[in-house]
Amino acid sequence: MSIIDAHSHWLPEEIISNAHFFSKAWGDIESQIKKMDEAGIDKAVLSYPTTDAHLKFGSLSMVAHIYNDNVAQILKRYPDKFIGAAVLPVDNSTDMVGELKRAKEELGFKAISLASSYNGTYLDDKRFLPVYKKAQEEGIPIFVHSQIVNPIGYERVQDPLLTPVVEYVFDMTMCIGKLLMAGLLKEFSDLNFIFANFGGALPFLQHRFDATYQMLRGIDFVKDLGANPTDYLKNIYVDTGGDKVKSNFLLALEFLGPKHILWGSDWPAKKDISGSIQTVKDLDINNSDKECIFGLNLSGLLK
Repeated sequence: MSIIDAHSHWLPEEIISNAHFFSKAWGDIESQIKKMDEAGIDKAVLSYPTTDAHLKFGSLSMVAHIYNDNVAQILKRYPDKFIGAAVLPVDNSTDMVGELKRAKEELGFKAISLASSYNGTYLDDKRFLPVYKKAQEEGIPIFVHSQIVNPIGYERVQDPLLTPVVEYVFDMTMCIGKLLMAGLLKEFSDLNFIFANFGGALPFLQHRFDATYQMLRGIDFVKDLGANPTDYLKNIYVDTGGDKVKSNFLLALEFLGPKHILWGSDWPAKKDISGSIQTVKDLDINNSDKECIFGLNLSGLLK
């Protein structure tokens, strides 16, 4: 059974040394390869975990170029092991499509890596529209990771446990909700978004989305989306983010089905790769669905 890790990270030393929290373990590609081989993982997506390095560098653009150039070296060294998801210079909207073109055509990247928000600006902002158009035209998937710098709620609660456990999750949830309400999931219906960690709280909110929308439409209090929210939300993809809780998988399976779930380790933040693989193997679903979650879904999204 082929396994592709949809959620893993590697950072160059230049970013690690200019960011808080991240240790040298985040730049140890050899350890990652060893873990992959031990767990039977064939390939892994390298996406950006979001850091605060841009605060020291003075721009997201500099981070994008440093990250992409360094990951490109990994892709060149291990072409059969890793899939690159390029960071874009979000603070320079005129350069985003250009950097995407460079990353894809010159550096060997096959995907895009975005954060769920940027200092309170979510992915429904108009600056992203040219990127979505280009990505949809060329079949480039977009991996979305929770923003760890100033996520939703951070202005009220700054706590070393509550911020990553609660605020990261709800920043991702709000990101997806904003894309829905802006009509972008409908407009870019052929664009493949992959949201990390089961898409935040989204699977838990599936019934509330539709029931509340129908109630509010009945009093003309919310705009007409053209269909129930879940009709659009079921088209997104989510990764499992190293989760080992069976009930979380079952909730996502009920909402999205096995064709829209991608197994991911969240290495090196989460170390028990084999445990999260075993959770999928133990699910009461057929083997073909497990194969989809482990790699077939993702391989179908990559051009």
